[in-house]
Amino acid sequence: MTNIIPSCCEETECDCSFSTVKLRRRKGEEADSATRSEDKRTSVHWQWTLVVSLALLVLSHSVPPLGAANAEDFDCLMNPDEVIEVGSPVVGLLDEVLVDRGDTVRKGQIIARLESSAEQSTIALLETQANSVAVIEAQTKQVATADKRYQRVESLRDRGIATEEALDKAFAELVAAQSILIQVKLKHEVAVKELERAKVALEQRSIQSPADGVITERSLVAGERVSSEDHIVQIVRLDPLKIETFLPVSIYGKIAIGDEVTVVPVSPLSGEYTATVTVVDRVFDAASGTFAVVLELPNPNGVLPAGNRCIMRLISPGAK
Repeated sequence: MTNIIPSCCEETECDCSFSTVKLRRRKGEEADSATRSEDKRTSVHWQWTLVVSLALLVLSHSVPPLGAANAEDFDCLMNPDEVIEVGSPVVGLLDEVLVDRGDTVRKGQIIARLESSAEQSTIALLETQANSVAVIEAQTKQVATADKRYQRVESLRDRGIATEEALDKAFAELVAAQSILIQVKLKHEVAVKELERAKVALEQRSIQSPADGVITERSLVAGERVSSEDHIVQIVRLDPLKIETFLPVSIYGKIAIGDEVTVVPVSPLSGEYTATVTVVDRVFDAASGTFAVVLELPNPNGVLPAGNRCIMRLISPGAK
């Protein structure tokens, strides 16, 4: 016998199968949605954790600990205190140069000499004249003799033996002798002064260092002529060093002459040094919005070289 399934039953079974499939699909979609929501919550959690960590890191670097000073760093340059081009006060021929580039010199040290044979001969002549007093001594005796003669004639005149004319003649001889003695003494004094001037002229032909420092350039050598416009050597003075920097006008008034600041040389130098403010410009540079500040850094024995860059560390007044 053939089982005949009513058409209504077939339709019911199909509907049931379709409902089961839809239910399973909905459950799968709900599971996927839950998984995505959980992943999203996890991602947001990590993002917030990263943001908070970065914020704490920034705060730890930007906010100083309690009691710490707020310091600002500015570029600066370490310059020599003086750069001296040493010339000659007189024109002449270089006889010798006693220093070379890199040599350390002291104030008053002779670094070069000009040819000075004529000056030495003049000094020898004037020394002979200045040291000789024979003429003065001889004329002094002449004055003494003339004075005695005058006194003798005066005594004879008083007794009526000598005439008035003889007395006048004796007096004239005394005055002449005294005048010659004055001239001889004056000539001797002039010879002494001339000797002193000749010695000064000779000293000017010995070129001395005007300051302690280091020779950085030798421009002329022995045998060359030195004019008033030439310089023989260049000397730099390294103690103290002159620190120059330009600061923004916004901090004008926060630094004053006499303040002490920290200077840190850049590589290859190292260390921290204390410098004193010596100049604060009162004229701003409108183009750059800055003003110049000069500091003095003690540099015994020239340990720190000049010409190196540095960092000037300025501590805010409110944080001191």
